[in-house]
Amino acid sequence: VIIDFYWGMELYPRIGKHFDIKVFTNCRFGMMSWAVLAVTYCIKQYEMNGRVADSMLVNTALMLIYVTKFFWWESGYWCTMDIAHDRAGFYICWGCLVWVPSIYTSPGMYLVNHPVNLGPQLALSILLAGILCIYINYDCDRQRQEFRRTNGKCSIWGKAPSKIVASYQTTNGETKSSLLLTSGWWGLSRHFHYVPEILSAFFWTVPALFDHFLPYFYVIFLTILLFDRAKRDDDRCSSKYGKYWKMYCNKVPCRVIPGIY
Repeated sequence: VIIDFYWGMELYPRIGKHFDIKVFTNCRFGMMSWAVLAVTYCIKQYEMNGRVADSMLVNTALMLIYVTKFFWWESGYWCTMDIAHDRAGFYICWGCLVWVPSIYTSPGMYLVNHPVNLGPQLALSILLAGILCIYINYDCDRQRQEFRRTNGKCSIWGKAPSKIVASYQTTNGETKSSLLLTSGWWGLSRHFHYVPEILSAFFWTVPALFDHFLPYFYVIFLTILLFDRAKRDDDRCSSKYGKYWKMYCNKVPCRVIPGIY
């Protein structure tokens, strides 16, 4: 009973015909409240100090760009583990309703009472590095989405994509096939998109500098979460694709960090 409550029992629960619980918790409430709280912290610092520090501006700008990227790419989110495989239990619903708004915005909350003046050069450098990471994270997902949409008939980095055609059996015994992308960003590691995501979080946290551990809790948590998710996804794909997944792992040996892990 406890496991069923924690992990959930239904994959796509609805209230009535149109209210999708996962869409509400994961996208509408979780992501929108993230953006609202980011702006709220900015306003609070202005109320307290009569100005907004450049560190807060960098933090807020990067978080708002990331949330905007999410909604721009939202249709691709339906293929992620959160939607396609994780059931709607306490783990997902409480996480998106409570944990995401409070913890994911915590660097901004820290900066309210601990403003840091970075100076124009450092502030701009952090901002541009963060934007680059957010773009790479978006481009990783865009490549895979385009690859799936065209059934592999697309261009990846100016040439035809490298791929593995994998077959698998569904729970009712049907044999189906799937394409595994092994070039572009996805040729660097099997979950390379987690690297720029973690770096994005680092760059909207680092404006707080290194006087306290607290603002970095989110980056550490996110790193553990995504590395665990990468392992869970690998285990699921290994069970699903069997020998084809071994072929894929031989071609793309690193799980997350190219050349390291």
